[in-house]
Amino acid sequence: MTATKGELRRASLLDAAEHVLVTLGNANATMRNIAAESDVRLGHLQHYFPTRSALMQAVLERVLERFLASMQETTGVAIGVGTEGPITREESGRIFGSMMQQQQEPATVRLYVEIWAMAASDTETAAVLRDFYVQYSHYVEHIVKRAQPEMTANVCRARANAIVTLFEGAAIVGAGFAGLRSAETDIELLNVVQGLMHEPE
Repeated sequence: MTATKGELRRASLLDAAEHVLVTLGNANATMRNIAAESDVRLGHLQHYFPTRSALMQAVLERVLERFLASMQETTGVAIGVGTEGPITREESGRIFGSMMQQQQEPATVRLYVEIWAMAASDTETAAVLRDFYVQYSHYVEHIVKRAQPEMTANVCRARANAIVTLFEGAAIVGAGFAGLRSAETDIELLNVVQGLMHEPE
């Protein structure tokens, strides 16, 4: 389906917001700078995104959509909430291997880091970020439940949260903020995640 002019403009504004965050950092990710990067007036940007927190929410929603679409494309496993059927150990290995691969992209990790920095001093952005992680964890929870249909909801949720925590920590370590990540570390991380996915309660 062909995107409308408004959808294309919205996507262009989100591209600009991501670019400013990654290249100039949180401190310079003002609405004015993002409008300048898009070559539009501030009022035009505010027509689509009235506040910076609304803009960051849209950025994070698009990051999550892109993340999930890429996982589904690279693994061939339908992973959206509402999909059914068991997930094998081999399939979960492909899913989480894809997640690890995506988190090795410096621009992606830098984007997260800058949004985390923004959330530390902006309660609205912090709320948006919390909602992002709730959604992210919900998708992982659905994958865990498909791997372990008999698992109780509380354990399934706890394991999903643990998996998200492990991957977010690995992203920071792998982004050059600490020199601890290696191919061997990634293998061990995947083994731990596979255990959380497939070992009974």
